[in-house]
Amino acid sequence: MTETRTLVLIPARMAANRLPGKPLLDIGGLPMIVHVLRRAEAAQIGRVAVATDTPEIAAVVKSHGGEAVMTRADHPSGSDRIYEALGKLDPGTEAEIVVNLQGDFPTIRPENIRSVLTPLADPAVDIATLAAEIHTEEESTNPNVVKVVGSPVSAGRLRALYFTRATAPWGDGPRYHHVGLYAYRRAALERFVSLPPSALELQEKLEQLRAIEAGMRIDVTIVDTVPRGVDTPADLETARQILGSAALAKA
Repeated sequence: MTETRTLVLIPARMAANRLPGKPLLDIGGLPMIVHVLRRAEAAQIGRVAVATDTPEIAAVVKSHGGEAVMTRADHPSGSDRIYEALGKLDPGTEAEIVVNLQGDFPTIRPENIRSVLTPLADPAVDIATLAAEIHTEEESTNPNVVKVVGSPVSAGRLRALYFTRATAPWGDGPRYHHVGLYAYRRAALERFVSLPPSALELQEKLEQLRAIEAGMRIDVTIVDTVPRGVDTPADLETARQILGSAALAKA
């Protein structure tokens, strides 16, 4: 993928239920959204922008040299928010690939962001995402850990068959922890946001099942680590420790 073909969008809003205002919370002297922005820029896969409904977030992003685009406040999901942002930032439809990077992944590795593009070299793939192998029973049984069930395509790549909060698949063999980073073909994103929520999506509370139920193909790159999302005060302290340790190591 060339940089001119790829647009990385980071949806961010202040109204998180468990950690209100989290995009602007301080981690090692920088707001969390700036950490995510820096990781996306370091991936060097294309133009990067934050899509937000909050002027304070946009102002912080711009004050740190980033690009921000204002979107409506009533979007039901990050996918809908990035689709609006895509239309505003790229009305000439030059971008062919749209990456949706969550704004609460301050520890994600730039190389993992790059890895999400790999499956899209196959024209049969509509959407690409990431997963990492599960190594603990706690992860296997935790409903907050989304598992991807997939059929191996090649070394380090699966074709996704299902996503679930249950412990799956059954029996011996690897299980995979889904990482909520997506790369869409532009046409796939347009189709996805036009579809109504699906039955399994509503039951599992997993948006990606809408695409699966509609017959869209999602392939998965297997990576070594799961970036730590920040949803709770405990997650925030962990991210501060990780990024603080990284800063000390560089000093």
